[in-house]
Amino acid sequence: MSRRAFLVTGTALALSGCTVPRGAPTRSEVVKDADDEDAGFKLVIVSRKELPKYKGWGDRGASQRTGWPNGGATPSDQRIAPGDVLALRIWDAEETSLLSGGEAPFADVSNVTVTAAGHITLPYVDQINVGGVTRETARRRIQDAMIAITPSAQVQLEVREGRRNSVEMIGGVASPGTYPLTERNLPLSSMLAAAGGADSGLTNPQVQLTRGAHIYRRPLQFVLDNPKNDPPLQGADRIVIQSDPRSFTALGAANREEVIGFDAAEVSALRALSMMGGLSDTRADPRGLLVLRHYPRWDQAHPYTAPHKRVVFSFDLTHADGMFNADEFLLQDGDIVMATQAVATTTQRVLALMGGFIGFGRAASSL
Repeated sequence: MSRRAFLVTGTALALSGCTVPRGAPTRSEVVKDADDEDAGFKLVIVSRKELPKYKGWGDRGASQRTGWPNGGATPSDQRIAPGDVLALRIWDAEETSLLSGGEAPFADVSNVTVTAAGHITLPYVDQINVGGVTRETARRRIQDAMIAITPSAQVQLEVREGRRNSVEMIGGVASPGTYPLTERNLPLSSMLAAAGGADSGLTNPQVQLTRGAHIYRRPLQFVLDNPKNDPPLQGADRIVIQSDPRSFTALGAANREEVIGFDAAEVSALRALSMMGGLSDTRADPRGLLVLRHYPRWDQAHPYTAPHKRVVFSFDLTHADGMFNADEFLLQDGDIVMATQAVATTTQRVLALMGGFIGFGRAASSL
């Protein structure tokens, strides 16, 4: 056997026993045997008529959504709450005053803490209830009580807010910390502004508001878009701003292959493709954009659930209707978005590989 024949034969054997290297599977490879009962998944060709049905097949992020406090309140004077600390200056012009004494015509009483019942205790008077009232109302109540002792008494009042009249900005803002509620019904957006606003590095920022035993979550944009969604804060509220925890996995013949976070409240399949950097011009099959989804709460007996625990949604982006369908189909947390490889690309690689071997064989035979 000549050296050329030996090289050509070896090339053929090598190609017949190896797999051509490529970066993504073709659509037919992914959905192969989809109609078989034991395929392990269900193939769904996305159509305009069936789009509304898919929304009722369950959402893995539904458990993360919560209620939200009502907003739209107008700020007003803050109310004194248990734990607040009062500082009093009591003026008294009487020469034989029980309060002032000495040369100063006033007496200072500091560090007066409001009890859990909303009361304070002062010298020579009984308990005074100041809980839940404004600073001015509390001042008048204290002054009325002191006038019973000394008719010329006048009271000045300062309030240092305790924890029950403060809000904790835990994180996700420029200046986290504890912020006193100097106004009643102070809206959430005003407190965020006081804390320097949300960190610019957050993706689709989400607000988590903890109030007692309740935890509320909503996108920050939801709060900012409508005053009705901007709730007044209450003492002891705890707020943290975080990136949207939802994500999808980008794979295949796209310009990005990685886990990508949701950048908006709603991310469509077409938007996801844009976030992936689009289809690769030289490799991708526009007829084979796939979204692979797992339904953990699948119920075969329920008429409105998905047809299988594992569903592969297929889009054809070569015509307008398919583009619209992809733009209206919303991703769920944990979806896999795959841009499949074009069959023609695989064929070209095989031919290029064979051409390289043949060219090498010719060069070797001429030696």
